[in-house]
Formats: sequence, structure tokens, C-alpha cells
Amino acid sequence: MHPFDHPAVTRLIATALEEDLGRGDVTTAATIPAECPAEARITAKAALTLAGLPLIERVLQAVDPNAKVSLRLGEGTAVEPGSVVAEVWGRAAGLLMAERTVLNFLQHMCGVASLTRRFVEAVAGTACTIIDTRKTLPGFRLLDKYAVTQGGGTNHRMGLDDGVLIKDNHISVCGGVGPAVRQARQRASALLRIEVECTSLEQVGEALAAEADILLLDNMTTRDMRDAVQLVGGRALLEASGNMSLERVREVAQTGVDFISVGALTHSAPAVDLSMAVSPQT
Repeated sequence: MHPFDHPAVTRLIATALEEDLGRGDVTTAATIPAECPAEARITAKAALTLAGLPLIERVLQAVDPNAKVSLRLGEGTAVEPGSVVAEVWGRAAGLLMAERTVLNFLQHMCGVASLTRRFVEAVAGTACTIIDTRKTLPGFRLLDKYAVTQGGGTNHRMGLDDGVLIKDNHISVCGGVGPAVRQARQRASALLRIEVECTSLEQVGEALAAEADILLLDNMTTRDMRDAVQLVGGRALLEASGNMSLERVREVAQTGVDFISVGALTHSAPAVDLSMAVSPQT
């Protein structure tokens, strides 16, 4: 199922419109005849990567079932300021009621895709893959992770049911990296890979001895990550995580790790600038 067709996204759109409209758009009701036709252009006001365009129609048709949308550019496209992203037609009242909600979704999702694109470009030419995390706003998980893919990134776990990732608190409760991995191996489905967080080279050795499939190198120095790559020698996949910035990410990728997870892709991506200009239908 495409993320935009998921019931969770349908509910999110309904919640966003309910939040914004309340008992109704009193300004539009007071100024615009109910059946007045209009058209609008959605334009990129900055350089950005597109994500979320199909939501335009879903949001608009929630307030005006007869609204029409023509997408001028494709998802994942890098655009320059002034690029017309989409054109829409419908009742002026519907366009005006949906405007802010449409832009809120687009500005956020394009922001995630644009930041992801910058990280992906920063590691270009290495064998490293940029992946996301579960650090998303409630309700936005599907949309945020979709936006990451439009920026050229790859998704990590969608949720806690999507894979075994043993972190510091699991390790603490279980009494160490080795015991935690061994218990997971005994209890989890054989179809699931076992990933474990390591904060030192000593823990890397423990994880290898316990035959973990993936090692998450958490907040390690670049030198320690390079040493970990040598120690592992291809016996497990390696994910680097923690304090990953655009300035540092290429240096980390060049250590030989397989993945770099970046929470900032979804929890700190700045919204990008798009506008929706509504005018009488010609």
C-alpha cells in the first residue's frame, strides 16, 4: 500500500483540516460566494526537493470533491525558485480553506526530502547509505519516511514491530551486549536480523562473538569507527549513528561503515518555502 493510501494518512489529513477549520472559515464565508470558481498555482519559492505532491489532491478533495489538480513536476525532483509545482481548479472557498493545510504538508515533506538529498550528496561516491530513524512527530511517520526516500535516502525501521534493535536500555536490563543478543536470537523470529547498539570497541567484540547481524556504532569517534570496521572485517553490517552533521558525514562514510542513520532528517528538517496563489478562474 502506498503511504498516501494508508488509513493513518487519511486520518492525519482529516485531523489537520479539523484543527484549522474549526467551525468553518469565517473570512472566506464572509467574502467569497459559495460557488465562485477559482484556480491556483503552487510555486517553489526556494531551491528544494519535491515530496508529498499527491497530498494536494487528497486535501483539496476533502473540502471540495470536485477540485482538480495537475501536477507539473514529479516526486523527488530537485527544483529551482519560481518553479510551478502544481495547478489546481475548484471552488474558491475550497481552495482557500485547504490552502494552509496543503502548504503545511508540502513545506514539511519537501523540507525532509531536501535535507535528505544534501546528506545523500555529501556521501556520494562512497559505499555508504543514508538512513532515517523513528524520530518523527506523532502521526507523521509514514509521510516523513516517504519523504526521506524522495530525497534519495533509505528507511530504517518503520516501527518497533519492524526489526530487532537492541539499544542501551535493553543491554542494561539484560546484563550486557552478549546476553542481550543471545536472548534475542533465541526468542525472535528467525526471519529477523539482530542489530545491537555498541558504544565501544569492547562491545563490538561482544556483539561479534554473539553473532549479531548488524552493529550500530553509537556516538563513536571517527577513529574508533575505522577501528571497528577493521575488527568486524565484513562479518556484520555496520551502522554509524549519533551527532551526524553535513560537515562530518562524509568523513564517517569513508571509514567503511555500511549505513549512517541521521535523526535530523525527520526531527530537525527546516520547512521549505512554497506558495499557493489563488485567482478567479479564467
